Amino acid sequence: MTSSPKNPRDSALVRAARRQSVPHTPVWFMRQAGRSLPEYRAVREGVGMLDSCRTPDLVAEITMQPVRRHGVDAAILFSDIVVPLAAVGVDLDIVAGVGPVVAQPFRTRADLDRLPELTPGHLPYITEAVHLVLDELGGTPLIGFAGAPFTLASYLVEGGPSKNHEHTKGMMHGDPELWNALCARLAQISGAMLRVQAQAGASIVQLFDSWVGALSRADYQRFVQPHSRVALSAVADLDIPTIHFGVGTGGLLASMGAAGADVVGVDFRTSLTDARARIGDGYAVQGNLDPALLFAPWPALEAVVRSIVAEGAQAPGHIFNLGHGVLPATDPEVLTRVVALVHEASAV
Repeated sequence: MTSSPKNPRDSALVRAARRQSVPHTPVWFMRQAGRSLPEYRAVREGVGMLDSCRTPDLVAEITMQPVRRHGVDAAILFSDIVVPLAAVGVDLDIVAGVGPVVAQPFRTRADLDRLPELTPGHLPYITEAVHLVLDELGGTPLIGFAGAPFTLASYLVEGGPSKNHEHTKGMMHGDPELWNALCARLAQISGAMLRVQAQAGASIVQLFDSWVGALSRADYQRFVQPHSRVALSAVADLDIPTIHFGVGTGGLLASMGAAGADVVGVDFRTSLTDARARIGDGYAVQGNLDPALLFAPWPALEAVVRSIVAEGAQAPGHIFNLGHGVLPATDPEVLTRVVALVHEASAV
């Protein structure tokens, strides 16, 4: 395990995000807090996802589990992107094996009345959980996060996960005024969620646009980028770095960076070298090991990890991560070995 500085602002993760020199490439994993860990499954047994996210001591315990086990360079607060939607009164549930399901999809102007502004008063359990985590983290930084307006809108409009986003795209093109009004409200909610975590003590925040890879670049720039920019700008005065990540976004990377992020997350379909060519040197990059390769024999996995570390070293800043989330059947010992390898391969 790599020792951490006393101040999270001096950590390898924050320094890499700011494109500053680092003692080693920092590493954390999306969906690291749970899924593959037996200790996570033990503490979550019998507790629903939304209830878990609203229980500060449970949030703190789950957030810390991968830090203790893997020696990663950051914790990410255990939560879900739909937590703020539920907090403002949207009737939804996170169904095991399915994902977020909205009881009444959003399809009309009248539905906008179901989306009031999110305030810190809606999220006291988030602030409390952050404080509990910080008490244990020491100099290891905490990552806060929120869902981006497009991905939240997709869940609301479709009523749940969608392969084709037909209702979402139908509203986007068929009633752009309604679409923009909906996303403006969601940008406020996303930004407020980021800000609550940052003000409570998170050292860096990530905006997840999980499904935005379903869009063309032209549609992204017209219908999505302005709202993501508003969400990210909610923490602009707090002097903390921001990360912007989406899945299947190889053609959108430059536009996502232009929405205001310091770090552009790269999924496993695009190499870091190609990503850097598309976005330039004004951003750090995050990524991008294919989560499925964690199931490969160690010699093969080691070669890929070393290659990604070498590619990342050519960028102005690099945070090692997966190109999406940890798969539930992943062997936790492999994740621990990957962390140690990244540190060893990148040590200055």
